[in-house]
Amino acid sequence: MRPILKNKLYLYLTEFFAGMSVMAVELGASRLLAPYFSSSQIVWTIIIGTIMIAMALGNIYGGRKADKDPDPDKLYRRITVAAIWIALIPAAGKYVILGISALLVFSVNSNFLIWAAFAACMVIFVFPLFLLGTVTPSLAKYTMENLEDNARIVGTLGAANTIGSIIGTFVPTFVTIPAVGTSITFLIFAGILLALALIYFISGKVKSGGAIAGVLIFLLSCALGHSSNFAFWKNDLVYEGESIYNYLQVEDTDDSIILSTNVLFGVQSIRMKQEGLTGMYYDYAMAAPFMAGVEDRQAAGEPLDVLILGMGTGTFGSQCARYYPELSIAGVEIDQKITDLAREYFALPESMPVTTYDGRAYLNAVDKQYDVIMVDAYQDITIPFQMSSVEFFTLVRDHLRPDGVMVVNMNMRGQKEGNINQYLADTISRVFSAVYTVDVSRSTNRELFASNNPEMLAVMERNASLCGDAELRAMLGRISDGLSPYEAGDYLMTDDRAPVELLGMQVIDDLIHDEVEYYKGIYAEYGIQGVINGL
Repeated sequence: MRPILKNKLYLYLTEFFAGMSVMAVELGASRLLAPYFSSSQIVWTIIIGTIMIAMALGNIYGGRKADKDPDPDKLYRRITVAAIWIALIPAAGKYVILGISALLVFSVNSNFLIWAAFAACMVIFVFPLFLLGTVTPSLAKYTMENLEDNARIVGTLGAANTIGSIIGTFVPTFVTIPAVGTSITFLIFAGILLALALIYFISGKVKSGGAIAGVLIFLLSCALGHSSNFAFWKNDLVYEGESIYNYLQVEDTDDSIILSTNVLFGVQSIRMKQEGLTGMYYDYAMAAPFMAGVEDRQAAGEPLDVLILGMGTGTFGSQCARYYPELSIAGVEIDQKITDLAREYFALPESMPVTTYDGRAYLNAVDKQYDVIMVDAYQDITIPFQMSSVEFFTLVRDHLRPDGVMVVNMNMRGQKEGNINQYLADTISRVFSAVYTVDVSRSTNRELFASNNPEMLAVMERNASLCGDAELRAMLGRISDGLSPYEAGDYLMTDDRAPVELLGMQVIDDLIHDEVEYYKGIYAEYGIQGVINGL
């Protein structure tokens, strides 16, 4: 046995850092996958499931290997390989995801996101975590000297692994990912594992060409992967970074500044460089203040109180303030980093307060009532279940004045029976007596307006006629023409049962299927070159 293995502390440290690295890789996996597959509970389930598969197989293999061939050199070689693999993820991972998605998009007819995310996890993360799964049974073999204290040793190893896992959970989330990003987080923990193996080989004066090669590959990975951009298909990003909650990117185009977060597609916030309407759902949401009587209230010297749950960078708030500067507008945004970006890139005025809090928790904490509450916290399939239930919408209603209006941006217009929008609208109809919807042109968004004021449309038409801005007045006319009363069904979401991820996945799957069918036709007729030309 190598002299260093006689030091139980070193063995416990090996166990400790192995557990820490497993959790760090798991958290990094969610961020690596987020720009492509979102960060929904479904994706988290896939990540956790595949990693548990890897660890279980590693435990079995490591135990059998340790019994048949108890050579610690092989364990630390496996740790070296795992470290190298993890270090390569920042540079190569996104290309693997792209390649897997390209292969599956033409062969999978349903549940594309599930299969693509699962395949990406299996290819990228299973092998290194399988190798780390061999650590615990191998170390148990090397640390036991007799059967009298075997339970104590196994317990200590388990405790070391668990403590390492705990630290490996908190450090990436609260320290390394927000501070230096996911790529460097992978490199940090790969470096720790590599250093652990190097100490073993150097202390035992073991000549290992693999360890030397590992160092060289690690250094190459640091050079190639430390500044790797996740969204490599975009070249005009003025900011790309991460917060505790989100992967974030700010894009500067010819006519706008755009914020996107960890979603499959779509825009979360936008600022037009030329003042005016955005051409997006924010314009449709502008109908809500008119339904609440913004012109009537202005004439009476009583400006409306507007609350935005899911402030983002403040597009809706800024639009409201542009046309009606006297409005009292406040926002709630769970991610402080987004608010910081809003101040820096999106001209969100300091005079517009934004509370860093969860939207529902904020409503539970305040007693104030509002004239308009906008719910804009839904991102493709990343819909917070606690902000989709009948209990939540009841809470919103209780924070509205008697003639107040809630507007909800539903950004996936499902067509099948029992889709996510139908669930949301039916649930809202249990709380509000007047519910109207309008589809946003040239998008998958649908705006829903709800109130207990049966005259909300008449109020809107009267106030729209008083609007002094011709462009906005015309927009309100188009919205009015498109509004239709919602006929409620029996679908309901509660705090106990709100399957928003699965419902959202169904809509995304349909959208992808419709888009892919077009390219499948091109592929069938013109081959892969035709698809490339079509893109």
